[in-house]
Amino acid sequence: MTDATELRRRTEELLAAHPPASTDRTAFLEARFDAGLAWVHYPAGLGGLDAPRSLQAVVDAELAAAGAPDNDPRRIGIGLGMAAPTILAYGTEEQKRRFLRPLWVGQEVWCQLFSEPGAGSDLAALGTRAVRDGDTWVVNGQKVWTSSAHVARWAILIARTDPDVPKHRGITYFLCDMTDPGVEVRPLRQITGEAEFNEVFLTDVRIPDAHRLGGVGDGWKVAQTTLNNERVAIGGARIPREGGMIGTVSRTWRERPELRTHDLHQRLLDLWVDAEVARMTGERLRQQLVVGQPGPEGSGMKLAFARLNQEISGLEVELLGEEGLLYGDWTMRRPELVDFTGRDAGYRYLRSKGNSIEGGTSEVLLNIVAERVLGLPPEPRNDKDVAWKDLAR
Repeated sequence: MTDATELRRRTEELLAAHPPASTDRTAFLEARFDAGLAWVHYPAGLGGLDAPRSLQAVVDAELAAAGAPDNDPRRIGIGLGMAAPTILAYGTEEQKRRFLRPLWVGQEVWCQLFSEPGAGSDLAALGTRAVRDGDTWVVNGQKVWTSSAHVARWAILIARTDPDVPKHRGITYFLCDMTDPGVEVRPLRQITGEAEFNEVFLTDVRIPDAHRLGGVGDGWKVAQTTLNNERVAIGGARIPREGGMIGTVSRTWRERPELRTHDLHQRLLDLWVDAEVARMTGERLRQQLVVGQPGPEGSGMKLAFARLNQEISGLEVELLGEEGLLYGDWTMRRPELVDFTGRDAGYRYLRSKGNSIEGGTSEVLLNIVAERVLGLPPEPRNDKDVAWKDLAR
């Protein structure tokens, strides 16, 4: 069994054969993947060594100390956090070998074609249709709130393949080439002024059946793997104490004593404690991932993430007073990633409003926690046994 000592030895060999100072960045990352040091818990040959997930930190620490480049995980977060674990769980061997290496290296950016104008919180109501035509599927529909679609090479896509069964059935999961004819990406300008989100129109897009992930009609089951990993990726990221937005407002408090009031002090203390509790809960969740797959606990973490970001950003605006009302730049841009801490307080305040919508609305996540974590009875539903085509719209 691979242990920490063996991983250090392999890391030393990688660094000796490919010195970071003189090796092309992409070449180094490819060599790291091929050495099994990308994500050590993945299977051998797919960027890993079948090692315990907890040992990834050993590799990361050794490479960071040597000044080795990383794969810019924020830029390719959808691929790393959502597409990769789903492909690993449901992909064919050919799919795993085709997609995982360029995904991890960052040569191919991924996006997520799930939400639709009429299927956001109720994702299973989606109406994008995929009709089989021999060895291909012809897809027509519209997706919305798609992060990174303007820079993505590939997308994870769910579409309806059988409208004659209830909505949670009859859905199939595909890997869509964003450069194919019929894929149109349009920017969605947000309250921040930027357009990091997009709407995507699919018109007679032909997807080979070889790019289907899982069985026909099993898309909802496959999508649950994606969604569980998405919520962990959003709410359970590893940050140091006073990392993230609580660190930003804490620094302002220390550096600007003239802004302090007793009421703001009490609110800051409460939020600081909440942020620390969330950070430690996230650490516990990551330890659980070492021995299993993400479950509904990730929904709780994502809920806490959204609430804290919104309350902390609101406190920061109040703390800054008139300065908090300023907004530095409302230029229309299409960024590759969201930068909360590198912008001003006004941006953080506006952008955090989306945290309770993206990655599953807080209302939906509350239901998940209530039903799947606390075991409370589900809300009454009258659409579970009705064919999708017969649902009221």
